Amino acid sequence: MMKQFMVAAAIGFAVSANASASLVAGWTISTAVPAATTGSNYTYGGADQGDAAAGTVLSGFHAAAAATWSSPSGNGSTFSLSSNNWAIGDYYQVSVSTTGYSDISLTFDQTRSGTGPATFDVLMSVDGGANFTTLLAGYSVIQAGLAGSGTLSWSAAGAYQTAFTTTILSIAGASEQSSVIFRISSAVATAAAGTNRIDNINVYSGPVPAPGAIALLGLAGLAGRRRR
Repeated sequence: MMKQFMVAAAIGFAVSANASASLVAGWTISTAVPAATTGSNYTYGGADQGDAAAGTVLSGFHAAAAATWSSPSGNGSTFSLSSNNWAIGDYYQVSVSTTGYSDISLTFDQTRSGTGPATFDVLMSVDGGANFTTLLAGYSVIQAGLAGSGTLSWSAAGAYQTAFTTTILSIAGASEQSSVIFRISSAVATAAAGTNRIDNINVYSGPVPAPGAIALLGLAGLAGRRRR
């Protein structure tokens, strides 16, 4: 009985925490990249959740045609989007319409291998990619499970780890745009085998839920499915 009360309390907290936020579009990387996918360009596809998921796109670009795109474990989830052969300016990006939405924020989870790129910039374009502004310059990416980092390797069986989450709040110029591109761009080149991966890319309107509240919302959804 006590356990049921604690779960119910957690669910109630999560719903309350999310009440004032709107998820415009989110990519949980719910499906795997086809095996042996290589090439300079890769399009993963549309968001799998959010009020404006229709018409959205997650994609990536590498200068090297030998780049391999894959889906190793995510941050406490089955899949992430990963790639190797990183050069300066190579990127992951999402495009989304924010028409009808204000106070736009971006969150995503990111990690790397030991030889993967460790320094990135986050850029934004509202004119179809003709021009970009820098939202976050030269931030560091944690290697999951590295000794002394206080983190564990990403695993589908593991718990969600907030240490890997990057959040950019109240982005100027991102509201009420027919198309916004958010680009996660490498600032360094690395060995060909070095990988970098992303997971849980979310575009919000309004206050952003704390990562713990997002995890509890997942629990609430699971509990609801079990009741049905």
